[in-house]
Amino acid sequence: MVLLFDAANTIIHKPTFYIKFAKVLLDYGIDTDQENFHKIHKIISECYYFPDKTSREFYNVFNKEILFGLGIISNQKMLDNLFDACTYLPWERFDDTRYISEIPLKKAVLSNFHGGLHEILENIFKGEFSEITISENENLRKPDIDFFKKAIDNLRVHPSEIVYIGDSVKLDLEPALTVGMNAWLIDRNNYYPSCSRRLKSLEELNQIIKTF
Repeated sequence: MVLLFDAANTIIHKPTFYIKFAKVLLDYGIDTDQENFHKIHKIISECYYFPDKTSREFYNVFNKEILFGLGIISNQKMLDNLFDACTYLPWERFDDTRYISEIPLKKAVLSNFHGGLHEILENIFKGEFSEITISENENLRKPDIDFFKKAIDNLRVHPSEIVYIGDSVKLDLEPALTVGMNAWLIDRNNYYPSCSRRLKSLEELNQIIKTF
């Protein structure tokens, strides 16, 4: 059996991002509700195409959509300030990833990401993941099921032997189930209460594995 994880917002995140974003808006006299902001950002991200390598131009368009979702009409200076404040922030591990090391199984990563993910994960997890499949390197990306099949080939196991965890219903859960993986949605903020295959914490992985 193999544990296969998505990367961004599943095992790693940028915890200072929301703080920095809100601080820029506060400089414009706009006080945002953090819980609503998190949810709007998540919903729009779920529907948006993220390239492997982003740019100022990309984030100007994306952040404008976020601001529309918050009821805010932006201007170019605000968008530039948001980019300058929120880009290139450090990645950190989620607190509940400590439970990963307690599970005596092979662990791997499948991610829409640029080639620098290897270094990021090595610095944070120190060799925890034996196989890392990255969209930029494979010229494939989620939700393309061929990307998931590539991970299966790399891992050399039957898809039913893979427990896959990601944070997106569209990019992770549906395609992983389609190829036959035992897929689960990590939903730490309870955004998807209607989803029958969700985990509130990676601590719950122990219970999932016991069912095999």
